Amino acid sequence: MGNFKGHALPGSFFLISGLWWTGKYSLLYTTRRNKNLGSTRLASRASQRRLEIFESSVLLFFSFVGMMAEQFVSDGPKLQLYDVAEQHWDHLMNWQHATMYLFFGLAGAVSLIIHTTEAAPLALDRLMLALAFFNEGFLFLYHLHGRMELDVHVHQLLLFAVFGQALTALLEVFHRGNIILELLRCALTLLQGSWFWQIGFVLYPPNGREWDLKDHNNMMFITMCYCWHLAFGMLVVSVLYGTISCVVRSRLKRTPPMEMGLLKPRDREPESDDEIL
Repeated sequence: MGNFKGHALPGSFFLISGLWWTGKYSLLYTTRRNKNLGSTRLASRASQRRLEIFESSVLLFFSFVGMMAEQFVSDGPKLQLYDVAEQHWDHLMNWQHATMYLFFGLAGAVSLIIHTTEAAPLALDRLMLALAFFNEGFLFLYHLHGRMELDVHVHQLLLFAVFGQALTALLEVFHRGNIILELLRCALTLLQGSWFWQIGFVLYPPNGREWDLKDHNNMMFITMCYCWHLAFGMLVVSVLYGTISCVVRSRLKRTPPMEMGLLKPRDREPESDDEIL
């Protein structure tokens, strides 16, 4: 991750995740709210389970790709943790980044097991996701020793988003299906993704024009820029949620309503919170 591409890769991963989660949670929430318009099939447990299995598989795949990229890039450690000849640790930064991907891979694997079997409690997927975000923040917290002021500052700002995601995911363990918590996590995920790209542009500018890492004015600008990134994440989540809500309601209104009298009584009962995947 010690170059521009190394920050663009996780940045893209979190941006895609934030967009996917926003679309998924907006769709599921809107369909649950509009069952009287015939959206029961879209909000069914089977549909939610398929989405979760697909998401878990993609998360596991991208985590594996991230770990392999950190290990086998041209200047990577290639699975060597300690250089016996030189008697020092080898490429610890790459190992830390690989460890970050490892925990997201574990979260994806656990989620895949949960939604394909009955082997574990449903809430465990959110707990593992919270642990993955906490582990990421924990690694970055002790990732900054001996660096220049602006370098430390941009990574410290990143920690606000990361630990915010960890806290939000932990709250979802106890309040599953809460759309406010879900969309907050989406906004923070977009913030983390776009901020990874910003860090890449600051520390490894593609145009070759380097930032003064000791200039206090640059630190003030970067702090303000972070607020803009947060506003961007919130705006994207709001626009996607509003668009999906309008599209779903519009399509359902044009769909002939279900003959509710033909349904069995148990089919007409609303889903409980425990049925929310």
